[in-house]
Amino acid sequence: MFVSYLILTLLHVQTAVLARPGGESIGCDDYLGSDKVVDKCGVCGGDNTGCQVVSGVFKHALTSLGYHRVVEIPQGATKINITEMYKSNNYLALRSRSGRSIINGNWAIDRPGKYEGGGTMFTYKRPNEISSTAGESFLAEGPTNEILDVYMIHQQPNPGVHYEYVIMGTNAISPQVPPHRRPGEPFNGQLVTDGRSQEEREEKERTEEKEGDGGAPEVFTSGSVQAFPVRHPDGFSSHRLDDLVPAAPQSPRRSRDHNWKQLGTTECSTSCGKGSQFPIFRCVHRNTHEEVPESYCDSSMKPTPEEEPCNIFPCPAFWDIGEWSECSKTCGLGMQHRQVLCRQVYANRSLTVQPYRCQHLEKPETTSTCQLKICSEWQIRTDWTSCSVPCGVGQRTRDVKCVSNIGDVVDDEECNMKLRPNDIENCDMGPCAKSWFLTEWGERCSAECGAGVRTRSVVCMTNHVSSLPLEGCGNNRPAEATPCDNGPCTGKVEWFAGSWSQCSIECGSGTQQREVICVRKNVDTFEVLDPYECSFLERPPRQQSCHLKPCGAKWFSTEWSMCSKSCQGGFRVREVRCLSDDMTLSNLCDPQLKPEEKESCNPQDCVPEVDENCKDRYYNCNVVVQARLCVYNYYKTACCASCTRVANRHPGFLGSR
Repeated sequence: MFVSYLILTLLHVQTAVLARPGGESIGCDDYLGSDKVVDKCGVCGGDNTGCQVVSGVFKHALTSLGYHRVVEIPQGATKINITEMYKSNNYLALRSRSGRSIINGNWAIDRPGKYEGGGTMFTYKRPNEISSTAGESFLAEGPTNEILDVYMIHQQPNPGVHYEYVIMGTNAISPQVPPHRRPGEPFNGQLVTDGRSQEEREEKERTEEKEGDGGAPEVFTSGSVQAFPVRHPDGFSSHRLDDLVPAAPQSPRRSRDHNWKQLGTTECSTSCGKGSQFPIFRCVHRNTHEEVPESYCDSSMKPTPEEEPCNIFPCPAFWDIGEWSECSKTCGLGMQHRQVLCRQVYANRSLTVQPYRCQHLEKPETTSTCQLKICSEWQIRTDWTSCSVPCGVGQRTRDVKCVSNIGDVVDDEECNMKLRPNDIENCDMGPCAKSWFLTEWGERCSAECGAGVRTRSVVCMTNHVSSLPLEGCGNNRPAEATPCDNGPCTGKVEWFAGSWSQCSIECGSGTQQREVICVRKNVDTFEVLDPYECSFLERPPRQQSCHLKPCGAKWFSTEWSMCSKSCQGGFRVREVRCLSDDMTLSNLCDPQLKPEEKESCNPQDCVPEVDENCKDRYYNCNVVVQARLCVYNYYKTACCASCTRVANRHPGFLGSR
């Protein structure tokens, strides 16, 4: 036990010596005090001049569903960025050239997170905010140690995928990779025996054990760990234990009586699927092992806590549900599908396992019906109408409607406008000619007596008879009037009406009048008769309504109500409304011209009515008032005047008993 403690102490002394002198650190070339760093190409000490940025956009139009290769990421690539240009229902996938799936493989959609592959760590992002328009992305620092292929799981039109990575150019400096460490040499305080860390060897052993089980999950690792030798400053050798003593002198008490000891470990980071924990080191007395303050121990000798695996058993299997595919039909009843896989978390990876491991859980549905909208189609509801003209070129129409699959008429936009049948078209009824068309002569003469005329209608219009000439009707227009005579007018009695007067108002509805008299018509004169002489004839109206122009909205009000009080100031009210020309409510009246709806009234003082019978019958009625006897009817009548005066001065003074 003492030998093990000594070896552990010496290993930590070696680590402290490498890191402490002068506050210097180890560069990427593994030399103490070196300031070399790795550039974008992965070249230790490089200046980025040998880097070549490769970028482009994958815009190919894809037709079939499934995996389509987007771009190849070569070995040694760094600063990898694969991003969808817009959000879509497609998914990005990543796999190695050897065929191992890294992200979204085998029709299984992984959750966003970090995934190891190709010697680097990829960050998978999938924005799920409703308002976000960003697409999926793969990001990795690199460099990759093998060729990787990026795929798109195509489900809808490709929005475009932007890819970019950095590789070392042809004239660049070769990466300065330190040679492999021999088995057994320590690296950063960890003992490496076969090119793998103790953690990786345990994981490999568990993997080999599980590979014997036909249903065990497949565990992917990133390859063996590169082991690099630790370079020591001049004067130190990894084979001389005497040289591994700290350069600075230590307190004899501290180095002799106390030392660092592991007292337990931290809690495991996960409950299953391989978590991590760290040892807890405390300063204790060498003999009693009693914990003391850390100042009793040399802080430079404190071991660095190394990560240890814990809870390496797999987590319970679960159903991993993918997203629904697009509906198989753009309208009507269709189908949509989703991937449902049995998954199990092991070694910080979510792996696909045999379905029987999830048999304790109800499997979600993988298919579902869907309907984006109701399908609609064009229907011709009526036959063509007759042509709009009797001859020549006209038009005819028919009724075309967009009808849903349940028989309802819907908006035309619900149907495909490109497939809409014509609802109007030209029709040719043959050549036209023009001729005069006449009506029969009217039977009524324009004058009841004396000379008058009879009329008929004459119109030039087209005629569908093709034998007529095609020129116009010409100037030989037939007569529209012919003379007529119903005999002499001597002695005939009739009503004679004068002209209408002006309208009674300038706007709105008013009235106008005219004179109507009974006359007898002689040869050259008219004789005015009494109205009864024409009573057997219908008398023309003497008055009619007139309307010059709209007045617009005006204020109308009712009569004032009764005053609320007969004296000492009351109020009365009326209703005011704004009405338009058609007597409907309007809001176009001028508010400043609105009549008052309330006013005061009867401001005069109230004078009590004098009752001549109300008199004092006794000389000492003042005593009755002082004694407050007016409340009794007897005294109120006997001293009426005095009791009335005091009641008017003090309302409520009198009561009834």
